[in-house]
Amino acid sequence: MIVSAVQSAPVFLDATATTEKVVSLIGRAAGQDAQLVVFPETFLPGYPAWLSVTDGASFDSPQQKAAYAAYLEAAVEADGPLMNRIVEAARDHGAFVYLGFAERGNRHARHSIYCSLAAIHPERGLVGVHRKLVPTYEERLVWSNGDGHGLKVHEWGGFRLGGLNCWENWMPLPRQVLYELGENIHVAVWPGSSELTADISKFIALESRSYVVSAGGLLAAPDIPDDFPLKAEVVERGLGSCCTGGTRILSPSGRILAMVPDGEEGIAVAEVSLQRIGRARHNYDPAGHYSRPDVLRVRVDGRRMETLEFVEV
Repeated sequence: MIVSAVQSAPVFLDATATTEKVVSLIGRAAGQDAQLVVFPETFLPGYPAWLSVTDGASFDSPQQKAAYAAYLEAAVEADGPLMNRIVEAARDHGAFVYLGFAERGNRHARHSIYCSLAAIHPERGLVGVHRKLVPTYEERLVWSNGDGHGLKVHEWGGFRLGGLNCWENWMPLPRQVLYELGENIHVAVWPGSSELTADISKFIALESRSYVVSAGGLLAAPDIPDDFPLKAEVVERGLGSCCTGGTRILSPSGRILAMVPDGEEGIAVAEVSLQRIGRARHNYDPAGHYSRPDVLRVRVDGRRMETLEFVEV
């Protein structure tokens, strides 16, 4: 099977325009015979990169409040028309798609945002939405805590695919859950930075004896629209090492099979083989012959966490 990882910048906070870019990039990847297309963390409609450079924790800042409101307005519903447009593109091109998106809560949490990873099957549509368990550091200023509901693997092309958002990839237990579920292609999505992606992507490949498809995003100050409340501050201070790429695909032995240079838009493409996974697991299988379930086990609460529950008396 051919797999791919997209390194690109969104049309920041323009969900409709970014959706069309997603559709176009799926087509480009499929044109290179890719049957798996992976996009960066919250690619739709963008990563909240302003937080770390504009005193995002300022409690009563009118500008920070306005920035959050703009981000909330741009967030996407998992069952909304924009996601349906991407589902159609996945179907049309016969590709399984992992897409990081800022998910607007539904039902009781309409004014909350989750860092989510959508798993889109080309025949079955949206088969999973994993909400990031713990937003990292200042991300907690805009994203809500996720849950275990989306910790699943999905079968495609004879492989079992699983994915995590950014620093979740550093968390041993979520990784182990996916290993226990039989994952053999691990999807890791990031806002973009080789400093974050390089070491842990190689480690996951070596630990899991799986392929790793690691997609990092791009974003620069000029990408921020002029009407964004904190545009001037972002331009003045820059975004540092955030959102500079780091996209790569690794073999089960940790070797880089394909990558996109930092700072450049592009698509990494590589061929993966089930036989290669079998060979890699000859001497180590973290959820099989090199595990001790009589000593160590992982328990997962797979419920979608809601703030309201009625119990019949």
